[in-house]
Amino acid sequence: MARSVVSLAATISRAVSCGLDGLREVTKDDRSPVTIGDFAIQALVIQLLRDALGDVVVVAEEHAALLRQPDHRLHLEAGLALLEHVWPGVTAESMLASIDRGARDAFDAATGSAVGRSARREFWTLDPIDGTKGFLRHQQYCTALALISEGRPVLGVLGCPHLSEDLTRPVDQPDPVGTMFFAVEHEGAFVAPLGVGQELGRPLRRRAVDLSQPVRVCESYEKSHSAENVGERVVRASGLDRHPSIQLDSQCKYAVVARGQADAYLRVTGTPDYRERIWDHAAGSLIASEAGCTVSDIHGRPLRFLGGRDLVDNFGIVVAPSALHARLLKGCEAFVEPEPGVESSP
Repeated sequence: MARSVVSLAATISRAVSCGLDGLREVTKDDRSPVTIGDFAIQALVIQLLRDALGDVVVVAEEHAALLRQPDHRLHLEAGLALLEHVWPGVTAESMLASIDRGARDAFDAATGSAVGRSARREFWTLDPIDGTKGFLRHQQYCTALALISEGRPVLGVLGCPHLSEDLTRPVDQPDPVGTMFFAVEHEGAFVAPLGVGQELGRPLRRRAVDLSQPVRVCESYEKSHSAENVGERVVRASGLDRHPSIQLDSQCKYAVVARGQADAYLRVTGTPDYRERIWDHAAGSLIASEAGCTVSDIHGRPLRFLGGRDLVDNFGIVVAPSALHARLLKGCEAFVEPEPGVESSP
């Protein structure tokens, strides 16, 4: 079910990418771009999950406040036009209500209150279009959906409409078919062409990295997403040589490491109190770990998805096969101060 939902989301994102140029980009309060596709996909995915599974809890990126403003009536109508083909009987209010069901964290969605919080046992998290700037550049983006249980992703799907199955195709060249990555905890990771039906696809298993050879790091396309030259600095501090990095948007970074197109994914911001959003890492982290990579923050701690919208217990991201991961953690120590009372992995 999760794969078919994400495949349908890819259909919507392609429709927006191929047209609606005058309506694709509006502005949120933080001045980052958001698209009609984000709103339409979030509304549809949450509705489909509720249709299939009942009153599920979903923590997602967007909220509908902007679309409720009279000045954005055209964007609301454009989102409705996208959904009418896949959601029979959709109305403006049903679309807006569905979007807002994902706008709270898992505690508030379940109880209506922030009092007495503890780890939410099970919920979904969704990024309708992860890598919006890549989407607007017609480069890499994805729809990311994950099921969280007891603070861990147990099911993850990435629908990557522009990422080719062909590892020799440069990541800055959009693929006409796209690729889907899927993982279930303890059952493995799989890859298939996007939109091929319910087949699992072929198993995805990452080989070890030869540390005597230069390594290739995957980093964010947007320089503001990581501290300056983080990949180069960490690799050098790890005593390793490096190839030029691969730069791309979204959780496609987890996918290219999981399948061996890059050796590691590093993300370290220059702001010590910055925390990642859960929907930006849940699906990708499970796919990478089930493919054989180790996923942690820069202090070596597992990522913990406890029900809030942020990874409050983690700082930064390190993803790589185990031996390389251990070396990179040591490299991180060279220029990132350890947190008081926190021990890094050996």
